[in-house]
Amino acid sequence: MAGKHISLSDLSQEKNFEFTPKLRKQLITAIVVGAALLVIGIILWNLGIGLGGEEHHGGGHGGGGHEGGDSHGGGHAPAGHGAGGGGKAEGGHHAFHWTKRLFVDIWHNGVFFTGIGVIGVFFVAFNYLAQAGWSTLIKRIPETFGNFLPITGAILIAMFFIGGHDIFHWLDTSLSDPKSPNFDKIIAGKVGYLNMPFFLVRMVLYFGLWYLMFRLLRKMSLKEDQEVDFYKYAKNPIFHKKSGIYAAVFIVIFAVTSSTAAWDWVMSIDTHWFSTMFGWYMFASWFVTGMATIALYVVVLKGHGYFKYVKDSHIHDLGKFIFAFSIFWTYIWFAQFLLIYYANIPEETVYFLHRMEDFGFLFYFNIIINFAFPFLFLMTRASKRRMILVKIAAVGVIFGHWLDFYLMMMPGTVGKHAGIGLVEIGLVVLFVAGFIWVTASALAKANITPRNHPMIEESLYHDI
Repeated sequence: MAGKHISLSDLSQEKNFEFTPKLRKQLITAIVVGAALLVIGIILWNLGIGLGGEEHHGGGHGGGGHEGGDSHGGGHAPAGHGAGGGGKAEGGHHAFHWTKRLFVDIWHNGVFFTGIGVIGVFFVAFNYLAQAGWSTLIKRIPETFGNFLPITGAILIAMFFIGGHDIFHWLDTSLSDPKSPNFDKIIAGKVGYLNMPFFLVRMVLYFGLWYLMFRLLRKMSLKEDQEVDFYKYAKNPIFHKKSGIYAAVFIVIFAVTSSTAAWDWVMSIDTHWFSTMFGWYMFASWFVTGMATIALYVVVLKGHGYFKYVKDSHIHDLGKFIFAFSIFWTYIWFAQFLLIYYANIPEETVYFLHRMEDFGFLFYFNIIINFAFPFLFLMTRASKRRMILVKIAAVGVIFGHWLDFYLMMMPGTVGKHAGIGLVEIGLVVLFVAGFIWVTASALAKANITPRNHPMIEESLYHDI
C-alpha cells in the first residue's frame, strides 16, 4: 500500500476517548427531556388524550385483553383473556387502560436495545472466528455494547412481572384450563413451552449467558492491552487465542438463543401465529441495526478527532455491512411474506392482514425505509466511503428497524390504540441517552485502539 508508514509506536500517541463533562451534561439534559416527555404523555393519556380508538379510560386498570385478537387466527381468541379484572366496556370487551400501551412501549424498546447490545458482542465474536483483521481498529466500539445488557435484562424481567399479562395473553391460565369457558386449544397445546416459570428461566439464561461471554471477551481484550512487548506477545498471543475460544462458544450459544428469544419475546405476542423463519427475521433486524449503530459511533467519533488511523476503507466495509444486511433482511421479510401469501391459510395470513389494514402506512413505509432507502443510498462505492452519507444511512436504518419492531409488537397488543406520541418519543430518548452513557463510560476506561491485538497491523494498512 502506498502512503505514509505507520509504526506501532504511533498508536500510543492516538487520542483516547474522554467522557467529557460537556457530553455528560448533554446526556443528563436528554434524560431530563425524555423523562418530561414521558410524564407529560402519561398525564395526557390519563386524561384520555392521544390513546386512539374509541374505548379507553383513565381510572382503574381495565386489564385489557389483546387488542389484536384477530391476529391470533382461527377465531380461537376468547372475548376477554386479559390479565386482571376490571369492568367490561360495551360490546363485551375490556376497556383499554393507558398502562397497557406503556408496558408494551417499554417492552418494545427493551427488546430493541437488547438486540443492539448483543449484536455488539456478536460482531466481536465472529471477527475473532473469521480471523478478520480489518475491524481491529474499531473493535472497542462494539466491545462496549454488551455493557447495556444487564440494564435491558433488568427492564425486561421487571416488565414481565409488572405488565406481562398486558403483553402476553397466554399468561392467562384459564386459556389452558379445559374446564374454563375461555379454554383455547391452540394455546393449551403450547403451555409446556409458554408458561411463566419456564419463560423466566429462559430469559435469565439468555441474559446470563450473553453477558458472561461478553465479560470474558472484554476481559481478554483488556488484558491484551497490558502487554508491554508487542512482538514478544505476538509470538504467542495467549489472550487472543482464548478470545477465539470464547467467541466460538458464544456463537454456538447465540445461534440457538437468538431464535428462541425471538419466539419468546416477540412471536409469542401473537400466540396462535407462528413462522419458522421468524428467528432469522428478528436476527436480521437486530444485526443490521447493530451494524448501523457501530458505523454511527465510528463516524461520529472520527469526526470529533478520534480514530486517527481509521480510513475510508474501514468506513466502506461498515457501509457494505449495512447495505448487504438490509438486502438480507428484505430477503427474509419477502420470503416469509410470500410463503404465507401464496399458501393463503387464514391462520397465517391474518398476521399480515391485520398489519396491512390497520397499520397500512407503517407496513409499506417499513419496506421503503429498511430496504429501498439503504439500497439506493448506499449502492455506489463512493457513498459507502463518505462519512456523512454513512451517518445518514445509519440513522435511517436504526429508526427504520425501531419501526420494524414496533410493527412486530403493537398490532397484537394494543391494536387500534397504538401510536407514536410523547411517551414513545420520551422512552426512545431515555433509552438512547442511557445507552450512550453506558457505552461512553466503558469506552473511556480503555485504549480506544487495541494496541497489542495481533492483527492491528493488518487493520492499519487495510485498503480496498
